[in-house]
Amino acid sequence: MPLPAPDFPADHLPPSRTAFFLDFDGTLAQIVADPDRAAVGAETLAVLRRLEEVAGGAVAVVSGRSIAQLDRMLHPLRLPAAGVHGLERRDAAGTLLQTPVDADAQQRLAAAVSAFVEGRPGLLAEVKPGSVALHYRKRPELEADSLAFAIDLARGDGRIRLVEGKKVIEMKLAARTKGDAIADFMAEAPFSGRLPFFAGDDVTDEAGFALVNGMGGVSLKVGPGETHARYRVADTAAFAACLARLAAG
Repeated sequence: MPLPAPDFPADHLPPSRTAFFLDFDGTLAQIVADPDRAAVGAETLAVLRRLEEVAGGAVAVVSGRSIAQLDRMLHPLRLPAAGVHGLERRDAAGTLLQTPVDADAQQRLAAAVSAFVEGRPGLLAEVKPGSVALHYRKRPELEADSLAFAIDLARGDGRIRLVEGKKVIEMKLAARTKGDAIADFMAEAPFSGRLPFFAGDDVTDEAGFALVNGMGGVSLKVGPGETHARYRVADTAAFAACLARLAAG
């Protein structure tokens, strides 16, 4: 894995020529034990609004959360967004595009994860369009059991794709990634023809980093850990400062 350079070239990313793609948890918002309690500060929301203006709308959130969750947590902003690691996407025109999945398989997956969680207080099953996430942040000692359970489910249904994140295991019923979502955005206005920039914090963001790197863009890892991102900042506070510099043009 390459070691990202410590200096982030925020001053060399003019908003009028850059397409901005931003992860949510661990990037715009601090990771918290209860995912429903994650929040973006008022100052960061104001910076995002300013960045959207100076970038001509070329700002999208690319997250593992559903778009409905993102809209609630970013209110009153309603940005272009990709949710569930690329399984759903809302373009700049407001059109919602969803990857079709088998509804019966989704119901069976949700029921199985809910049953697993029921007897293990502290675990959380999060049902999303085309996916179910198993959170064990409050019970880290159950990581091995949770992973074994998810692997067993995936062996029983070849459509299930496992995505491991920070104290969470995502079970997706389609193969799309954050990189696929960014590629789709980059083929459309107002993102096309610009230099792509993607900031994220987790292994689930690596597909996005790879896509952006392949396009000659700028990839930024927030926090520690091995990565293919070309740059790194220490934490969400440091990224908030970078975002303010970007929005200042």
